[in-house]
Amino acid sequence: MLKMLKKFFDFCSRKNRNKFYITVVLGVFDALFGALKIPAAFFAITAVLENKIDAQAFITVMAFMIASTLGKTIINRFSQLMQTEAGYDTCALKRIEIGEHLRYLPMGYFNDTSLGHITSVTTNTLEQMSDIATRAIMLVLQGSITTAVIAVGMFVFDWRIGLISVAFIGIFMAVNTVTNKRIARVADEKIAADQEMVGVILEFIQGIAEIRNYNIFALNSSKVKKSVERKKNADITAETTAIPAVGFQMLITKLAGVVIAGASLYFYFTGTMQLNYLITMLMCSFMVFEALDSAGIYTALLKIIGRGVDLANEILSIEQMDINGEDIKPENRDIHLEHVSFAYENRKIIDDITLDIKEKTTTAIVGPSGGGKTTITSLIARFWDVGEGEVTLGGRNVMDYSFDSLMENFSFVFQRVYLFEDTIANNIRFGRPEASLEEVMEAAKKARCHDFIMSLPDGYDTVVAEGGATLSGGEKQRIAIARAIMKDAPIIILDEATANVDPENEKELTEAIANLTREKTIIMIAHRLKTVRHADQIVVIDKGRIVQQGNHKELMAEDGIYKNFVSGRKKAVSWKIA
Repeated sequence: MLKMLKKFFDFCSRKNRNKFYITVVLGVFDALFGALKIPAAFFAITAVLENKIDAQAFITVMAFMIASTLGKTIINRFSQLMQTEAGYDTCALKRIEIGEHLRYLPMGYFNDTSLGHITSVTTNTLEQMSDIATRAIMLVLQGSITTAVIAVGMFVFDWRIGLISVAFIGIFMAVNTVTNKRIARVADEKIAADQEMVGVILEFIQGIAEIRNYNIFALNSSKVKKSVERKKNADITAETTAIPAVGFQMLITKLAGVVIAGASLYFYFTGTMQLNYLITMLMCSFMVFEALDSAGIYTALLKIIGRGVDLANEILSIEQMDINGEDIKPENRDIHLEHVSFAYENRKIIDDITLDIKEKTTTAIVGPSGGGKTTITSLIARFWDVGEGEVTLGGRNVMDYSFDSLMENFSFVFQRVYLFEDTIANNIRFGRPEASLEEVMEAAKKARCHDFIMSLPDGYDTVVAEGGATLSGGEKQRIAIARAIMKDAPIIILDEATANVDPENEKELTEAIANLTREKTIIMIAHRLKTVRHADQIVVIDKGRIVQQGNHKELMAEDGIYKNFVSGRKKAVSWKIA
């Protein structure tokens, strides 16, 4: 139990940890004030038995009772507020810390780790901790401290009863340790089932369009049902394991009260305990383990708290990319790849590539699917770190830059655009958060999306659904371009930006891209001939290597992948139904 509490306290920030430590101290005083009821009862019983009910006895008893009541009320108010603030603040800060940490992780982490796992940890796990941790820790600590203080107080009245109390506290702790070990065996399955269910449901929702298109509801709904069933069974198993164990703990505490009462009666009948002490000990037999009962129930939850701490720490322990370089503003934006190789899980994706991209030129990267095109742009922007060789920007290795200063040089427009559940204006402002509405509208006009935005019910204040689900593909693309125009970075990376755009949107999108890329360094991944043929250089990638390089005219003069690519596109365009 103490080990689990220490783990949680270490998980907290210093400010919140100190708050919890203060509440532990306050808990001692709370227990002391609560224990004042015992001498109050003792003096009252003694006065009655000795027939000395006078003003002095009344004042003494009332002084103890008032001190006990007021002391506990005041301390509980401050203690509970402090613990609640510390608990919720801890989980809120950890969510922010995890978000900041994820920002600088290698992209491979997101390939290896399901979105369901990350979502479950940052939502369900930390939400459970914010709800459970404060209550559990408060009751466990308070129950343990109160029981210990009352047990010590019983030593003052009768050392024999005090020894019995301590003995049963030891028995309770031993049973509690066994209980927690039993619960630990099922807690991991409960948490794993929760993570799986979140992941499966997220996958189902995100892939709902494909599921409907291919009519595979039965397969996918079966997967969801199985994950929900696993979660249900895990929860039931956890409860059926915890309830009997906790029940046995409560039996121990009730038995302790019976033994203390029986021993007190025995000592009285044998003449070794006075009547006023007997009555006081009988009262204490009901009080001493009352708080420990509640503590015992909530110690079962400490394992869940501890596992939540472990899951959050697992994410935070993933080694970040080295982002603490210099804040560099390069003199030029020439990009150079020198003998660059990159492997993912022992599979070489980029193999000894050397490439120059001059400032304010357009480079088109083409080639078969899976050849490494997107990986090259990821290495240039340092979404990944190279395995061998180096990538330089303005003559400096990209690893010399601080990550933020490096990102200032790049804007991205991907084939799949993600918009946040926020206003259209704020989605565009992601490129420059401090921009005024007038600047947002100017960027939108250049991106050819102002007209359709103004046709929406709330214009720029229209809130889009998560991921931009309420907008068409072309509309989302143009908002993404407006975002990139707003950032005004000198290097633009276009990854299949026009691949899935319908003909109605293509003209608008092409004009938007033209406005975005004017006087910029352009690196584009594209399959459309009209997109690449005017590039300053075309780089053909196959199996991680550069197999052809030159402009359109030069590459058409030689046999190879590019010429075959162009011929295939021309045939596709001229194909007609006879």
